[in-house]
Amino acid sequence: MDNNKRPENMERITTAALAEQFIQEQVKEIQNQVGDKKVLLALSGGVDSSVVAALLIRAIGQQLVCVHVNHGLLRKGEPEQVVEVFRNQMKANLIYVDAVDRFLDKLQGVAEPEQKRKIIGAEFIRVFEEEARKQEGIRFLAQGTIYPDILESGPVKAHHNVGGLPEDLQFELVEPLRLLYKDEVRVVGDALGLPAGMVYRQPFPGPGLGVRCLGAITRDRLEAVRESDAILREEFAKNGLEGKVWQYFTLIPDFKSVGVRDNKRADEWPVIIRAVNTKDAMTATVEDVPFALLQHITNRIVNEVKGVNRVCYDLTPKPTGTIEWE
Repeated sequence: MDNNKRPENMERITTAALAEQFIQEQVKEIQNQVGDKKVLLALSGGVDSSVVAALLIRAIGQQLVCVHVNHGLLRKGEPEQVVEVFRNQMKANLIYVDAVDRFLDKLQGVAEPEQKRKIIGAEFIRVFEEEARKQEGIRFLAQGTIYPDILESGPVKAHHNVGGLPEDLQFELVEPLRLLYKDEVRVVGDALGLPAGMVYRQPFPGPGLGVRCLGAITRDRLEAVRESDAILREEFAKNGLEGKVWQYFTLIPDFKSVGVRDNKRADEWPVIIRAVNTKDAMTATVEDVPFALLQHITNRIVNEVKGVNRVCYDLTPKPTGTIEWE
C-alpha cells in the first residue's frame, strides 16, 4: 500500500470527534515509529508546522526538539507567539534562534525577487543545519507535509528544508499530516488546543515579508511593512473581516512620494493594501472593503507608521495581477 496515497474511503475530518480519533491514531503511529529517539522540527509558527509540533508534543513530549528561526521577515508578534504557545504553555523543548541580522545582512542590496527567495531559503537551511548539528541523538525529522504538497510536488515538501540538508543529515521523516487537506489540519489544530490565531492564520509566503518589502530590503522599510500590516490585521479583525477575507496584507515599494507633514514637504513611502478572496489561488477577486474603513485604516497608517505618507488600495483581480506582488 502506498503510504502517501489517501485511501478512497478515508473519512473527511470535519468534527472534533473525528479529529480526536485521528490524533489518537497518529500518537500511536508516532510512538511506534520513533520509539525513544529524538525528532527535530523546523517550527515556523505556520499552521502546518504548529499542528505537527502540537501532535508530536502529545505523542513524545521532550523527545521533540523544535527549532524556531526568527529571520526578521515574520509578521508583528509571530516569533513571540511561537515562544509563548510552545515553550511557555505547551512546555516544548524549543530552541529560539535570533538570526535577524544574519538574514538582513545577506539580503542587503538584493532587489531581484527570485534571488531574494533563494537567499532566504538557502540561509534558512544553513541555520537549521547548524542547530541540527548541535543536537545529539536526532534520528528523525518532522515535517508539515500535507496532502496537496504530495499531489503537487511529490513526497518531499521542499520548503520544509529536507531537500537542502547535507547527506549526513538525511533523517528519517515523520509526516503525520501527509494525508490531510488544509481544512482538516485546522480542525486537528483546534482539537489539539492551539490558539485560533495560529490555526486559522491566513496564507503567508515562505520568504515572509521579504516579498512585501519590494525591491532591495531595508530595515526601516521592512519595519514599516510590519507595522502597517499589523494595523490592517487589527482593523480587519475589529470590523468582522477576519476569516471572511481569504488574504490581506500591506506592501511597500522601493520608492518615495512627496507629501506634507508638519507643514513641510515630506518624501516618504506609499503603503499598498491588498485584500483578496479565492477558492484555489488560481483566480482571485478583490474584497469590497467599506470606504469608511479604508479611510480609518489610512488615517492610522499615515499617523502611526514612521516614514509613510500615503496609502493605496490595489483593485486588481487575478488575472491580471497575481496575489503577491513579487
